[in-house]
Amino acid sequence: MIKITQPWQKRLEASDKPAYLLLADLIAEDIRTGRLTARDKLPTLRDLAAELRLNYTTVARGYAEARKRGLIDSRAGTGTFIRGTSPAVPLRGGGGAEMTMNLPPEPQDAGLLDRMKESAARVMADTDVYDLLRYQDFGGTVRDREAGMQWIRPRIPDCRLDQMLVCPGIHSVLAALFSQLARPGELICVEALTYPGVKAIATQLGVQLHALPLDEEGPMGESFEHACKTLKPKALYVNPTINNPTTATISRARREALADIALRYAIPIIEDDAYGLLPRQMPPTLASMAPDLTYYITGFSKTLGAGLRNAYVRSPSARQSQRLAGALRATTVMASPITNALSTLWVEDGTADAMLQAIRTESNVRQAMAQKHLGAYGMAAPSESFHLWLPLSSAWSMVEFASYLRTQNVGVVASAAFSTDGNPPEAVRICLGGPMSRDDCDQALRLIADTLAHPLHPHATVM
Repeated sequence: MIKITQPWQKRLEASDKPAYLLLADLIAEDIRTGRLTARDKLPTLRDLAAELRLNYTTVARGYAEARKRGLIDSRAGTGTFIRGTSPAVPLRGGGGAEMTMNLPPEPQDAGLLDRMKESAARVMADTDVYDLLRYQDFGGTVRDREAGMQWIRPRIPDCRLDQMLVCPGIHSVLAALFSQLARPGELICVEALTYPGVKAIATQLGVQLHALPLDEEGPMGESFEHACKTLKPKALYVNPTINNPTTATISRARREALADIALRYAIPIIEDDAYGLLPRQMPPTLASMAPDLTYYITGFSKTLGAGLRNAYVRSPSARQSQRLAGALRATTVMASPITNALSTLWVEDGTADAMLQAIRTESNVRQAMAQKHLGAYGMAAPSESFHLWLPLSSAWSMVEFASYLRTQNVGVVASAAFSTDGNPPEAVRICLGGPMSRDDCDQALRLIADTLAHPLHPHATVM
């Protein structure tokens, strides 16, 4: 620090400004110019007083002023450090780094974007526009359903046309299935940390959720079997691949155990595989293990974009597919024929697969950034995920951490939003996709890392 403090001494000697204020100014100036960076350690009060030929109280007041300005952080036993100085991250519309919505990243591939635009124009040019503006039978045309089977074939090799429905988004399918399988007051088993939309659907329908505790392989089979024996659940809901929020994937052995229990007790399975096509290699689906019980659901929200409200459902049988179609028709009428036509063309001509590959590649890049900044803090995420799960140390509670980051224009989601057992861990979900650029993402991750490294008065942001 001698090289840093030598210019300070000259400035202090030449200035009439109160030394404690000038000391804070000098720290701020050196941070702006890059002479001091996040995590740089400053001298102790006594050492700095000796180097600058100031009294101890003046230096203490200078450090206090620098802390007041958010420039430094002092912690007993570790010393005084330069606080993280990543600026609030400017994004489109003047907002901050919105890392709360789990959107896929948007690859900036000019050729791919042109291809998507050309395909969209071709849909309108080659189709009777009025046909797309009319009511259609629920579940999509034969061509739409064939495209759906083509899309899910890597995960569901055996699927018949009469088992396939094209629906307006996964969320609508879940609402229809919950209402169809469970009456108000009845129970559905779910993971202890699960997709928040399921909690909202259950609340709306008056359906009870029974949380299954998680271990490193997924929902615990013993707990599911005990629930089947004693509570008579009406279904099992799982998000088995790159779980939202934990990013965990249920192991093959655990999938087999859950499928076996469901078969023995005749419990329908709702397999929400929204992220199932992102990894290149995954365990077999529950639908392949218990085909006569499982509703397999996937869509384009996490592989193309949430605005393309198309989902594919493979039902256990033609009869159950018809029943589900009736429940969905009552609430959603039909999926948009226009988006159906676009999705179908993108599957047929390979555009959807090209976009999936680009999202995988972009996710790899962003996860590498996350590993660089947050790997030391126990973050969990596979490389092809575009969200991560970050456990917190005792210095922060999840609410304090999320609240503080919000004051820095970075939004993350506390684990309580995903908890179904009332006992959420101290952790947050951080999303890396959406309209954020790579630079924006990197800056936000650096700010999060700085906050973890140097927690500054965490209680101050909680009212």
